[in-house]
Amino acid sequence: MTVYFIGAGPGDPDLMTIKGMRTLEHCPIVLYAGSLIPREVLASVENTAEAIHNSASLNLDETTAIIVQADREGKDVARLQCGDPALYGAIGEQIRRLEALNINYEVIPGVSAVAASAALLRKELTLSGVSQTVIMTRYEGKTPFPERERLPALAQSGATLAIHLGITKIHKIVAELEPYYGADCPVAVCYRASWPDQDYVTGTLGDIVSKVREKKFTLTSLILVGHVLDTNEFNDSYLYDKNQPNLFRKKQSTKQNNPPKKQSTKQIEPPLV
Repeated sequence: MTVYFIGAGPGDPDLMTIKGMRTLEHCPIVLYAGSLIPREVLASVENTAEAIHNSASLNLDETTAIIVQADREGKDVARLQCGDPALYGAIGEQIRRLEALNINYEVIPGVSAVAASAALLRKELTLSGVSQTVIMTRYEGKTPFPERERLPALAQSGATLAIHLGITKIHKIVAELEPYYGADCPVAVCYRASWPDQDYVTGTLGDIVSKVREKKFTLTSLILVGHVLDTNEFNDSYLYDKNQPNLFRKKQSTKQNNPPKKQSTKQIEPPLV
């Protein structure tokens, strides 16, 4: 028996990995976060799984009890997590319980909300000469934060920021970031990226609060901050630069090739003897 923590992706069923879907389809017991994962993701197992449990209303003890019962019966469990399980998936405490109970588990990665949001915006988050770093964080709420991870400390890097679980505090986020990024720094807020009702709004730190309130985004939104979101002033990367050789590509010569010399047609007379 094995518990599979499966990254269900950001919402679009087609964005679950092939491995994730194949694993889901062979597990008789399914646990999924119904508040974050659309039921459509489960379409292929609706009529085949023995039991499908929505964990939105369950606590850790209750989800663990379901897994323990499945273990006794020798039945694999698919534990669906939204996005990628490693990012705010709360799998750490679940894994700790399984290890204490000596229950096997495996983690299958998934497409994150950050990736889905960048795709929705049709943006690259790491532009040469603008930003080569993306910091994924969340705004401080019930979860305590060390001082070095609070937004003012992170903002000193000037990196692209992807802020989860902070949409209701966006006015506070703006106030903490503006001294470092400036009021004209581009911002995008993506709501339910890849879902059928996905939406987004773009602006700057100076006007994004009013734009978000006009959109009435209150849940399931990712905040992206950084100059990569609105610039054409960046350098070409070295990845496909013809003057930058790598293991797979030799440097192209910039010298002009000289035309081959023509063979002489003059007859050479034999020496006199």
